[in-house]
Amino acid sequence: MGQRFAGKTILVTGGNSGIGFATAKRIVSEGGKVIITGRDPQTLKQAQMELGPNAEAIQADVSRLSEIDSMYAQIKNKYGHIDGLFANAGIAKFNPVEAVSEAEYDQLFDVNVKGVFFTMQKAIPLLSKGSSVVVNASVAGSTGSATSTVYSATKAAVRSMARTFSGACLEKGIRFNVVSPGPIETPIWNRPGTIPGEAVAQTKQAVAEKVPLKRYGTVDEVTGPIVFLLSNESTYILGAELFVDGGSTQL
Repeated sequence: MGQRFAGKTILVTGGNSGIGFATAKRIVSEGGKVIITGRDPQTLKQAQMELGPNAEAIQADVSRLSEIDSMYAQIKNKYGHIDGLFANAGIAKFNPVEAVSEAEYDQLFDVNVKGVFFTMQKAIPLLSKGSSVVVNASVAGSTGSATSTVYSATKAAVRSMARTFSGACLEKGIRFNVVSPGPIETPIWNRPGTIPGEAVAQTKQAVAEKVPLKRYGTVDEVTGPIVFLLSNESTYILGAELFVDGGSTQL
């Protein structure tokens, strides 16, 4: 495997599990250093230990601007700058329109939209010229599932941000792109509150049936495109959305 990230430090929010952790692991295996963040101190510590000496963990809730500020202050003091960002931290909740509460709506937008916006905004002064930022969105931002109204809206919003941030940062030499996965086999599906407990197995089976490949993707299948966009191999790509969805949005 190549060393595309040798001498580089990449920040991965939500890097304590799922796609974020797998991406951090891939970056370390290719010679880079990673800073991972997460809300859960236990899973964060475990992830840092598994990643090894080229990883650092910072506990942070991206829905709280004070914690984003604290995170970047720590990074600036220790590293001075970063060479890339995977804005991955997010949550998912699926409910019919009539079952969505104000609290659920606010939580989804606070984490998935406000959290991503300010994570990227506040990263700009620390991002070196030529840096790449990748946002983790979802095919849900381009489809019309009846049970993902709010979640889909949050992912459509961050997809738009890749365009607007790219335009705003052209002179700074910072690129913003989006990866939009289809259903990927990660722990998020079984987290309390994501899907009503009695409906998890049925929902997952129904989702898999809608994918042309008739299966969920693996984290390895989505981290490849993510690290490609984070690397210098994608220097002529900006504001783009890369679907990693088994053909769901194309066939």
